[in-house]
Amino acid sequence: MTMDATSRRYLMCRPTYFAVEYAINPWMDPSAPVDAGLAMRQWDALRGIYLDLGHTVEEIDPLPGLPDMVFAANGATVVDGRVLAVEFRDPQRADEAPAYAHWFERAGFEVHEAKHVNEGEGDLLLAGDLLLAGTGFRTTAAAHDRAQEIFGRPTVTLQLVDPRFYHLDTALCVLDEDTVAYLPDAFSPGSRAALRRLFPDAVLASAEDAAVLGLNAVSDGRHVVLPAQATGLAAALRDRGYDTIGVDLSELRKAGGGPKCCTLEVRS
Repeated sequence: MTMDATSRRYLMCRPTYFAVEYAINPWMDPSAPVDAGLAMRQWDALRGIYLDLGHTVEEIDPLPGLPDMVFAANGATVVDGRVLAVEFRDPQRADEAPAYAHWFERAGFEVHEAKHVNEGEGDLLLAGDLLLAGTGFRTTAAAHDRAQEIFGRPTVTLQLVDPRFYHLDTALCVLDEDTVAYLPDAFSPGSRAALRRLFPDAVLASAEDAAVLGLNAVSDGRHVVLPAQATGLAAALRDRGYDTIGVDLSELRKAGGGPKCCTLEVRS
């Protein structure tokens, strides 16, 4: 099978102030050392991959005191030129929300107020015409209704049940308009049943690959950029006809982030 890549526009934020200073998910341990220089080099490698693939990468300026701002996917959801702003659950990240909203306003986008707690593309993932919407740890179910009103896309609520996979984008990756990869055990029984109906040909990830945030991946329809440590998932994707590109984001994983966390797709 031949997969078709489409050119993408991404927004990223340099990890200038990256650190693990608090714990708001099970991956974070403030007592563990973080190599800020290595985090920057790993981030630069990810950005370079996107540029080599022909994608557009824009950058938002990092702000001091916001060590998680590097995780740009949480900064907004952008569909058809409309932006749904975010409202973070945790006060440590609250000031990221206006920074991202202002970036989009200055760039000429139509920005809509969050009104409910939602953490952007961490929990709102576009799959064809569907908006897959995670809840259980961060984004509230009420935010799913808000997203449907803003974007006019059918929205499917998916209940996350494992705190290690606190955002939808840690448990599921949209590969193309018709296909996803996901970890079944990260979802409630009803949500697993819904995913089986919606995506009968999905790629099912192993617990081992999910444990290195292998599903926190970015696909352009053909190329899938994923953590280098997720070797089993990469092999399964290649068997389906995708080209995989491994990247080591081990330092950023100390805060619970991978390639997708660092990458906000700007759909204009």
